[in-house]
Amino acid sequence: MATTARRTPTKAARSAIPQVSWRAPQPAPIVLVSGPEDVCAERAIAGLRDYLRAEDASLEVSDLRADDYAPGSLLGLTSPSLFGEPRLVRVTGVEKCSDAFLNEAVSYLAAPQDGATVVLRHTGASVRGKKLLDAIRAGQGGGVEIPCAAVKRDSDRFDFAAGEFQAAKKRIAPPALRALVSAFADDLTELAAACQQLIADVPGDITEQVVERYYGGRVETSAFTVADTAIAGRYGDALVALRHALASGADPVPLVAAIASKLRTMARVAGSREPAAVLAGRLGLKDWQVDRARRDLTGWNEASLGGAIQAAARADAEVKGGSRDSVFALERLITVIATRAPFGA
Repeated sequence: MATTARRTPTKAARSAIPQVSWRAPQPAPIVLVSGPEDVCAERAIAGLRDYLRAEDASLEVSDLRADDYAPGSLLGLTSPSLFGEPRLVRVTGVEKCSDAFLNEAVSYLAAPQDGATVVLRHTGASVRGKKLLDAIRAGQGGGVEIPCAAVKRDSDRFDFAAGEFQAAKKRIAPPALRALVSAFADDLTELAAACQQLIADVPGDITEQVVERYYGGRVETSAFTVADTAIAGRYGDALVALRHALASGADPVPLVAAIASKLRTMARVAGSREPAAVLAGRLGLKDWQVDRARRDLTGWNEASLGGAIQAAARADAEVKGGSRDSVFALERLITVIATRAPFGA
């Protein structure tokens, strides 16, 4: 079966098989779903099932655990049935597989069964199963790989959420996307669920007001709300947002990190007259991030921005153990930013 695939830079040097996006999974005799991001892996595996079932509704779906494996199970489940239905065998726990599974899976690569798709889920949590992964990546079995890298950076979460709406052909305003991502910055599963809820519930375009109506409680206590109000010079609102965030259980460390991230973006954008798309490409940002940073720079100058960045560095050290009062450190940082007061004054 033909596949449309692309290679990723990190895999190209050591993988001879196609790398397929988890958003557009395509079947092959062997499908390796690798990497730690379970949300993406679950989507990929569900997508494969739906793809195969759309081709033939009689698809037989079976599940195996590689760490609790009964010898002979893989061959038994992939062997043709009496009526020749296609088979999908989903194998979990390959990163902790038994010797029996490892040996049988490696042998299976030499002669995959016709009409069978075997999906192997390896989280990368251990090197267990490396022999099997190396064989698949060397091209044995005619497989493809679906990488599911960890989604950790803000830019990765933005890309993830934007991809949810793009896949659904649903428009979401950049401020609404930003508010949504910041509201669920700590949990990709919840972010994915929030995206799907908005896609299912909202008939038209998704605006910032819609996101606030659905998830206002979470948005209000997000780190980026604190950062936005402080950078805009709204001192009172910034302190209220900070106290609300802390009362809701927000950790001072990511709060300072969010503020510092915005200040750094402002500093990188400051003084450039390049078009947003050109500057974004050069800096590794999104167009809307450049536009937002330029708006945020209103009322700032080189001295006040430099002082705020110094204050953020000091607060970062203090909330990570350099001070016994992290709340005071945060309030002092907010004061410096919101009032444009000289650092150290």
